[in-house]
Amino acid sequence: MTRPIHSLVVTLASVILSGTLLGHSAVEPVPRGEEWWKQRQQTLNQRAADAGEKAEILFIGDSITQGWENEGKEVWARHFAPRNAVNLGIGGDRTQHVLWRLENGNLKGVKPKAAVVMIGTNNSNGEDNTVSQIAEGVSAIVARLRQALPDTKVLLVGIFPRGESPNHQRGKVLQVNQVLSRLADGKSVFWIDFGSKYVDAHGLIPRDLMPDYLHLSPAAYQIWADELEAPLVRIAGVTPLGTSAAPTSSAKAAEGLTGKWKFTTPGPDGQPVTFPLELTQSGNRITGRFSRGGDQWLQIENGKVEGNEFSWTVKRDRPDGQSMVYQMSGKVAGGELAGSAKTSMDGNDITTSWTARRE
Repeated sequence: MTRPIHSLVVTLASVILSGTLLGHSAVEPVPRGEEWWKQRQQTLNQRAADAGEKAEILFIGDSITQGWENEGKEVWARHFAPRNAVNLGIGGDRTQHVLWRLENGNLKGVKPKAAVVMIGTNNSNGEDNTVSQIAEGVSAIVARLRQALPDTKVLLVGIFPRGESPNHQRGKVLQVNQVLSRLADGKSVFWIDFGSKYVDAHGLIPRDLMPDYLHLSPAAYQIWADELEAPLVRIAGVTPLGTSAAPTSSAKAAEGLTGKWKFTTPGPDGQPVTFPLELTQSGNRITGRFSRGGDQWLQIENGKVEGNEFSWTVKRDRPDGQSMVYQMSGKVAGGELAGSAKTSMDGNDITTSWTARRE
């Protein structure tokens, strides 16, 4: 009888860590030789030591993780600095480099509630590593974390898509993610994959999310932060944003927004039209999406709630290559939502009213 993929991967990772099998580069812990890398490694070791047991979250990865210090710094300041999060990202790293770092000081003295891991895209370059090898490298990292930090919840993030349009490397990454998703056991290791939020309805990665079709913009880091918020609080017991002793009134009001809604607004002929609307609240922040029919969705951006009032923006691409941005706001009243959407088209300002009821 064939053994489950999860069992095979975990067993392989255990064998790797025991030192009895080193079959390919992705699972062989090695440092990099560049001087800047060595200095960065020392900086991360010191960063972990300084945070010590106060650190609630570790971020482990490559340049996309390191980018929290650059394009993502403002989002980090709002979401993760208050939790004494530690950034353990180094640009260009592969699974084998992260394995070496975890064994050589990056974890010394820390006992975080959660470790957010996203690594492997650099292993996917060309023919450097196969799908199975990349998955085994990431699996070994998860096993090392479980061994070194048994009380820490590992939140494994699906490798983000890359390249402007669908390509072989994207397909390779998707296959890796399919294997990695099986590592989640619902107890110590958890899986989250929101890469689709970085791809539009035509399969293209917008430059306003990934300027070079690999590294993230501030808006893309906001998506990442929003996606992590609820799992970190629910799974790992990380302190909710803005929480001291009791939830704020804003947080309480936002609890009523999570769920599926029927969004209704006047159509071109004045008759009401209805679309599915999905909302998720996390503290005083809102994320979600509107259906455009089929598999096409419009993402909610910059969502926030204060008391019983909320607001967000939605961007829709037009056939002429231009975009329309809708500034939407409203109030929660009696379990329903009521608001307005403002936009500009051909130089004219347009305001439309809307309502939403739970499905």
